[in-house]
Amino acid sequence: MFTPIENIRDVYPFDPFKAIVSPRPIGWISTVSKLGIPNLAPYSFFNAISTDPNMLGFTSSGIKDTLINCQDTGQFVFNVVSHNLLEAMNLTSAALAADHNEFEYAHLGQVPSVRVRPSRVEGTPAALECKVVDIFRLKDLDGKETNSWFTIGQVVGVFIDPAYITSQGRFDTAKAQIPGRCGYFDYSSSDRIFELLRP
Repeated sequence: MFTPIENIRDVYPFDPFKAIVSPRPIGWISTVSKLGIPNLAPYSFFNAISTDPNMLGFTSSGIKDTLINCQDTGQFVFNVVSHNLLEAMNLTSAALAADHNEFEYAHLGQVPSVRVRPSRVEGTPAALECKVVDIFRLKDLDGKETNSWFTIGQVVGVFIDPAYITSQGRFDTAKAQIPGRCGYFDYSSSDRIFELLRP
């Protein structure tokens, strides 16, 4: 059934957009304010956007602490969410005041990064240290500015827990059991991985 986007709420009680574009990786982004206050928040509109060089991008709906910290310091860390960190990740989605530390709120340890100021999450299977390349406000078809800002970061350092490296030297995504963000309150699991070679 085709539905014009302007009528979507008349047909479905919940917007199906996020459920259709799924699963999506969870961008668990750690930053630090210019005053040195750590921040940690998950983003469901997140993904790798380039491999040469390696770059990540995430969208902030509204001006949030993560966006402000990226603007002020030009740095962030992407932390991989494994299944055992899922509940803690969910806690860090709470809307806390800017002077609150989500690491402490979610009872997570902080491990110093090497090339950037923000810490990584203790226990994460992998983390990517990034420096901000660009931040811009998204516009709609009419050129009108939206309430969403897109942040692009270039990877400058990689941390991988050796326990998640296979004997072939690959990062073991299945072992990490990385969940994906689906629509509504749903998540998927990546504990079963299979290979499909290109023709």
